[in-house]
Amino acid sequence: MSANGTVVSEGLEGIVAAQTRLSSVDGQAGELVIAGFPLEELADKATFEEVIFLLWHDSLPNAQGLGRMSAGLAAQRALPAATLNLLRDVAKERASVMDALRMGASTLSLQGENAAPGDPRLDQARRDALSLVARFPTIVAAYWRLLNGEEPIAPRADLSHAANYLYMLSGEAPSAERTRGLETYLNTVVDHGLNASTFAARVIIATQSDMVSAITGAVGALKGPLHGGAPGPALDMVFEIGEAANAEPYLRRKLEAGERLMGFGHRVYKVRDPRADELAKAAEIMFKADGDMALYNLVQDVEQTALRLLEEYKPGRKLQTNVEFYTALLLHGLDLPTDLFTPTFAISRVVGWTAHCFEQQATGRLIRPQSMYSGTKDRRWQSIDQRS
Repeated sequence: MSANGTVVSEGLEGIVAAQTRLSSVDGQAGELVIAGFPLEELADKATFEEVIFLLWHDSLPNAQGLGRMSAGLAAQRALPAATLNLLRDVAKERASVMDALRMGASTLSLQGENAAPGDPRLDQARRDALSLVARFPTIVAAYWRLLNGEEPIAPRADLSHAANYLYMLSGEAPSAERTRGLETYLNTVVDHGLNASTFAARVIIATQSDMVSAITGAVGALKGPLHGGAPGPALDMVFEIGEAANAEPYLRRKLEAGERLMGFGHRVYKVRDPRADELAKAAEIMFKADGDMALYNLVQDVEQTALRLLEEYKPGRKLQTNVEFYTALLLHGLDLPTDLFTPTFAISRVVGWTAHCFEQQATGRLIRPQSMYSGTKDRRWQSIDQRS
């Protein structure tokens, strides 16, 4: 509180800035609700196309609606020539994948010879949203291949959103188990309250700017390490441990040195992150299907040891497993390198961003919080020869 009695909430902590039907996060109970569905009801059952429809329309689609959604996405997957040309130039500079995604996203308001026509039944914001969701995987996959000296692979209309992403990365159509693993991940992280990137998107769209600008801003916010996070180090820690017998001495050394255990603790969740449970189940199914459970079993051993030691070294802190821990395992099991972890998160979260933009547009309200001046007053102008 300031001297004049004004309450300042740094970072807008504790401030409710919007109402939403899209997700509810209860960190004390460890519950995440997506458009009315507890996460465990949705994550491993729905296709990603069904979740997109749910967030945009507030209901699950019937067969006809799902067919329209799938066909609409498939028709929009190919990149405009301007976007692909930009990605080729960016790859020469060896920019990060998130930088390439940010730059590529900003071009999706352009129309070119490779741009699929919009559905005349949709307004511009919804056409842009469909284009963004459809093309995020194509941007990421095309850029990754260019960055590694390979030509992009054209999307296939006969594959699902998740399967097509894996296909465009590798050139091989994925198994049903691998597709299901990725779909579960995409469903699990599709929306999560009014986080930094979602708030950025809502602020931009609230000015009556366009959907592409709002989502480009959200990508910029997600790029920041305090928001996008770093699932990769959680798995690096497991690889360094190597075998279950090494877990306790390794983790004790880290804790006694005051280091953080990656993949544990969350700003919101004070109990186990419900997303971790869903991703753990998906990883188990996928690793069993591939016939190699050694890494999965090691991760389980490391997790249990870490939880026991965190309670010993930091009693009462309630540092539980978070989404990053099993994200790293699942995406590694899909053969995704760590540089693709955050871009793959964006491929999911763009759906939540666009849905929040629709909500914000419906309110018609500009987001305009106040600030409190904390600088010096009553300064007087001095000519340059008077200044020390």
